[in-house]
Amino acid sequence: MSSDTMSDLADLVGASLPYLRRYARALTGSQDTGDRYAAATLEAILADRAFIGEMSSPKVALFRAFHMVWSSAGAPLGEPDGDMSARAQQHMAHLTANTREALLLHSIEGFTAAEVAAIMKISPAEADDLIDIAHAEMRASVAGRVMIIEDEPIIAVDLRAIVTEMGHEVTGIARTRTEAVALAKQTPPDLVLADIQLADKSSGIDAVHDILTALGDRPVIFITAFPERLLTGTRPEPAFLITKPYDEDQVRSAVSQAMFFASTATLSA
Repeated sequence: MSSDTMSDLADLVGASLPYLRRYARALTGSQDTGDRYAAATLEAILADRAFIGEMSSPKVALFRAFHMVWSSAGAPLGEPDGDMSARAQQHMAHLTANTREALLLHSIEGFTAAEVAAIMKISPAEADDLIDIAHAEMRASVAGRVMIIEDEPIIAVDLRAIVTEMGHEVTGIARTRTEAVALAKQTPPDLVLADIQLADKSSGIDAVHDILTALGDRPVIFITAFPERLLTGTRPEPAFLITKPYDEDQVRSAVSQAMFFASTATLSA
């Protein structure tokens, strides 16, 4: 393969690769397994450029190639990263086939139903049905306590409304790292929704680290305008990451999945 072809290929997949890794990790339940199949996808494309096809969207082509590699291997899950991953895999066994892939592609990665269909090699109508089924299964799963770490009042109020309408209890809203840790200790949450940059220039990442250290493992959803700061390949990476500006469907999907796949005995049915 010529250097020009290699350069073109790098341009083709480079911008979308962090998001493929995010998707692969959420899909397989393991960062190691997700990264392995993302790497295998790139190797397949390098070995045969025709593998990626002639699709109008490079991102759709990359995700479609990943699905071909992952599906041909039997759509495996990874070895659990911890207790939450183990519980996630137990829950996944009860989901309708292919709904998780469709929901992640549509609600988290932002693909249209037609693009989901192209990636999964199904009809657009089938993609719509899978997305609807996934939403219904997630909504019916479990409710719990959600803590919000967000310094922008309008966004904080919007997140509170979305989470409350879903049937969850919002324990409170923290604007700084110090407030977040104090709130979490006062009312331990089942799920944390966190921005990265906070009001006093403190870090939402550090706040989450402090909370998990103090209270133990629990699901976290980062909502940020700077996803590249978390999708770096440095471990650990978040399983749930939403990019600002977000839409309500993305938040609902991520919250439902986090509650469903990382539910604990503290959650109320």
